[in-house]
Amino acid sequence: MAKKPKDQQQPENTVENSVEQAAAEENNAEQSGSSPETSLSQDAAEFDDLLKAEKDKYLRLYAEYDNFRKRSQKERDALFSSVKSEVILQILPVYDNLERALAITTTDEAFYKGIEMTMNQLKEIFEKLGVKPIDAVGKKFDANFHNAVMHIEDDKYGENEIVEEFQKGFTLGDKVIRFSMVKVAN
Repeated sequence: MAKKPKDQQQPENTVENSVEQAAAEENNAEQSGSSPETSLSQDAAEFDDLLKAEKDKYLRLYAEYDNFRKRSQKERDALFSSVKSEVILQILPVYDNLERALAITTTDEAFYKGIEMTMNQLKEIFEKLGVKPIDAVGKKFDANFHNAVMHIEDDKYGENEIVEEFQKGFTLGDKVIRFSMVKVAN
């Protein structure tokens, strides 16, 4: 029969070894002046402290993650809004050209009707996207929405009243994506 290596050998009389080990621990506890009950209460207190520390770590990590999630959502929304307004700015010259084409009188009714239908479709798309035109003519000048490029003196108009609109302005939500270019009286 081959001998087993030392680390693979089974200890003999494991029950006896366990009893002797428990007795030795009890003697050590008695010599140190602490009872098993005191030792258990100290272990429970240490465990409670450890549990509180881990719970605190968890709550801090959870709060940090929640803040990160909210910040990421705001950044995504801002990026989406920014990209949306940039795309609309690229389409606005088409709107301007259709508006100019509608202002010209033509004898070809089918041609005029086609331009009118295209303009209506573009307005519907703007409405779905939340793009709204800025009212200008007849309103008071507001630097937050209008860009004054001309000024006239005329007594039949009120002070800072917009007389003419050269280019229509638009808003996307609360953000102005293009200011109205206007002529202001007095």
